[in-house]
Amino acid sequence: MNALQPARTGDQAYFDFERLDVYRIAREHLALVAATAIPLKSRDQLDRASDSILLNIAEGMGKPRDSRDRAKFFRIALGSAKECACAWDVLAVRRRVKVAPARQARELLLRVVAMLTRMVAL
Repeated sequence: MNALQPARTGDQAYFDFERLDVYRIAREHLALVAATAIPLKSRDQLDRASDSILLNIAEGMGKPRDSRDRAKFFRIALGSAKECACAWDVLAVRRRVKVAPARQARELLLRVVAMLTRMVAL
């Protein structure tokens, strides 16, 4: 099994959140963070914020569709995605990471933020 693909049995994902494009893209971002040389001090914050995106999407999907809790977890994931975007920006401005991964991270996070913004509004 590829680390970027959810575990599957046939065509069916094990968990509902694994079927979401927002989860898959956030997971791709997490893999990018793991594969990029980032200074230790910045890595800790970026790791925690990246984890938070995925964890809060999954937890939100465990709540009833019309629940305030569901939207709350998606809002937290949205905030974490924006925190990641800012962290990458800081790293790029300070020239602590290469341009290519920072640009790729920004593109992924723009998609994540757009999807989570819609999910919060539902």
